[in-house]
Amino acid sequence: MAHLRAQSYHFLFFFLAIAIASAQLSPSFYDKSCPGAFRSIRSAVYAAVLKEHRMGASLLRLHFHDCFVNGCDGSVLLDDTPTFTGEKTAAPNNNSIRGFEVIDTIKSNLEAICPQVVSCADILAIAARDSVVALGGPTWTVQLGRRDATTASFSDANSNIPKPTSDLSTLISDFSNKGLSATDLIALSGAHTIGQARCTTFRTRIYNETNIETSLATSLQSNCPSTGGDDKLSPLDAFTPNSFDNYYYKNLVNSKGLLHSDQQLYSGGSTDSQVTGYSSDLSKFYADFKAAMINMGNISPLTGTSGEIRKNCRKTN
Repeated sequence: MAHLRAQSYHFLFFFLAIAIASAQLSPSFYDKSCPGAFRSIRSAVYAAVLKEHRMGASLLRLHFHDCFVNGCDGSVLLDDTPTFTGEKTAAPNNNSIRGFEVIDTIKSNLEAICPQVVSCADILAIAARDSVVALGGPTWTVQLGRRDATTASFSDANSNIPKPTSDLSTLISDFSNKGLSATDLIALSGAHTIGQARCTTFRTRIYNETNIETSLATSLQSNCPSTGGDDKLSPLDAFTPNSFDNYYYKNLVNSKGLLHSDQQLYSGGSTDSQVTGYSSDLSKFYADFKAAMINMGNISPLTGTSGEIRKNCRKTN
C-alpha cells in the first residue's frame, strides 16, 4: 500500500507541475515584445525543410531530446564548456541529433529584430511545430514563455532519453517519469513517420528479431551490414518518409517497425488497440499528437526569473 501511495504521489506531483507550467506559459507571450517572432521562425524552418526534408524530423527531435533532459530549457543546444560537459555527445545524441545551424540562423534573425527576447527553448518548441506543418502535418498552438538553462547534463541525457532498444514497459515508465501518459507515448512516437535512423540503432532488430516482416528485414540488411556501417541511414517510415501522416502505425500493424522500440508499441500488449486506431484514423492521430506535443512542451520549463534568455543558443550569456 505504501508503494501505491508513493506512486500516486509521484503521478500527482508531475501532473501538478505540468498544470503550474501550463499556467505560466502563454501562446501570446511574444505578441508585444516580438510580434514578428513566429513569421521569422517559420520562414527559416520552411527554407531549411525545403532544402532538405529530413531537417523537419531533426528539428522536431531536438525539441523532444531537449524536453526529456531536465525539461524544455534549451540545454541540448549548449556546447561543452570548461565547467560542464553538455548533452550533444551523450550516447543518444552523439553523431545523431542535428539541426543546430538552423537554430543558429533563427536565433541570429530574431536577435536582429528583438534582441534577447525570444528564448532558445521557445525557438525549439516553435520550430518543432513548424517542421511538422512543413511536412504536411497538423498545427497547434504553442505555449510560450520558457527561459534558457545556464547548464546542461551529459549524465541526464544518457539516462533520461528513451532508448531504441527499450521494451514497452520501459517506454511507458520513461514517459510516466516525465508526467506523460501511455497515450502521449504512442502519439509522440508517431513522429517516426518522418526522419531516418542510424544502422547501429536497428541492427539487432533486423538480424535477430522475428516480429519483423521478412522482405523489410532483407532490404534493410542490404544497407546495414551485420558489422560496420553504423552511421548508414534508413527511413523510419519507408513508404512516405517525407510526409507527416499515419503510415508509421500502418507499418507497425504489418510488423514493419524499424526500431525495436517502435514495434514494441504493437506487440500483443496494452497499446495495440491505440496503434490500430491511429493506423485507420488520421484525424485521431493528429488530435492526440497535438495534445501530446503540448504536454511534452510543458515538462519543467524555466519561467519568470529562472534561467536566462541566451544571445547565442550554443553558450550562456
